[in-house]
Amino acid sequence: MHPRKDAKVGKVTLDTPMAESPETSQEAISAMRRSYGEVGITENTMNPDPIAQFSLWLREAAANYMIIEANAMVLSTIGQDGPSSRTVLLKDVDQNGFTFFTNYQSDKSRQIQSNPKVSLLFPWYPMERQVIVIGSASRIEEAESARYFATRPWSSQIGALASNQSEVIDSRQVLEQRFKELSEKYPQGSTVPKPDNWGGYLVKPSSIEFWQGRYSRLHDRLRFSLSGSNWKLERLSP
Repeated sequence: MHPRKDAKVGKVTLDTPMAESPETSQEAISAMRRSYGEVGITENTMNPDPIAQFSLWLREAAANYMIIEANAMVLSTIGQDGPSSRTVLLKDVDQNGFTFFTNYQSDKSRQIQSNPKVSLLFPWYPMERQVIVIGSASRIEEAESARYFATRPWSSQIGALASNQSEVIDSRQVLEQRFKELSEKYPQGSTVPKPDNWGGYLVKPSSIEFWQGRYSRLHDRLRFSLSGSNWKLERLSP
């Protein structure tokens, strides 16, 4: 892609990502923009069940070849030093909430233990969509974590054993040596034990916002908020 010139105003608009641009000045960055779609979302077209609506959007994102991992989500937590964000993978969603798995001794887990309030962001940029979930995270049952761990690829199981997530290590060689030793101890085809400090979290949502890009930055924002046992749908100004 290359910069294009607007015939009306003669202004260059950057179509290239910042990393591909020879300039990263404030002027160059501020000129990066694109027009969003004509088709939006309305209150009447949304499923009154936000989990069902999310599941529909997730399926559509998974079917879009431009989206690498539709279940990738940005998990934000709050620690003593402030907010922290990282990408994790959604592994289940149902009426109870959104499930992901991690090391219970990781930074994210320590922050969740201190403050269970979290947010999840699904950034489906090629579809000009995003979903923002606000909720409370709690550990799932150990048996459920064990069942899921048993379905993971062998290399992922060994990786979970080898890595003490978020801890400082001297070099990558230390990690790879640990992986090699565990691979020899638990060769492919053998049963790899789930680490005691590894398992799942369930994020029980209190609000789910569906965002659809629109023209002139008049984006559609429809937010479901939980009131008692019922969901209330509201439109937010962009």
